[in-house]
Amino acid sequence: MIPAMTTDRLILREYNDADIDDYFRLKSDKETMYYLQDIQLFSKEEADADFAKILVDMISEDRKFYFFHIELKETHEQVGSIGYTVVDNTPIGKIVHAGYFIYPKFWSKGYVTEAFKRVLEYAFTENDVYRVTAGCLAENIGSEKVMVKCGLIKEVEHLDWEWHDGRMKTRLEYRLLKNEWQGQ
Repeated sequence: MIPAMTTDRLILREYNDADIDDYFRLKSDKETMYYLQDIQLFSKEEADADFAKILVDMISEDRKFYFFHIELKETHEQVGSIGYTVVDNTPIGKIVHAGYFIYPKFWSKGYVTEAFKRVLEYAFTENDVYRVTAGCLAENIGSEKVMVKCGLIKEVEHLDWEWHDGRMKTRLEYRLLKNEWQGQ
């Protein structure tokens, strides 16, 4: 179990059994999950199955998912979720793909940037991560701003890459290597 991480305004902590309803509410919220429709949940049964996998993975020796419940320090209100998925484990460190999603009422307040900076610190200093990638649709300007503010470097722009909301959309991909993070 990873100890809770804090920032000036937030607590980032591992999920636990008591979080299932919050998890379902967040991942089934249509506006929150607009850009992540492939992982959006539509039923309590889906949520229960998805959440059970997360809890099992958390205690696995070959853990794949490092996603954290984000809450406000002062009120413990749920803000969203942030973290990364291990896509490869190389001799020089883990290759991971990061992501985040928060309720719209918390957008444009700097919470994701604050949380992502802390997740990057954990990844590079405590979890043997070598490379972090993240991406978003080009129209998701807020998400791209988070990546830039956190020091990620744009690698590619995939024109008409993904079918989303009835049309083809362009996807942006960013990266940050451990030595680049250390040099910031």
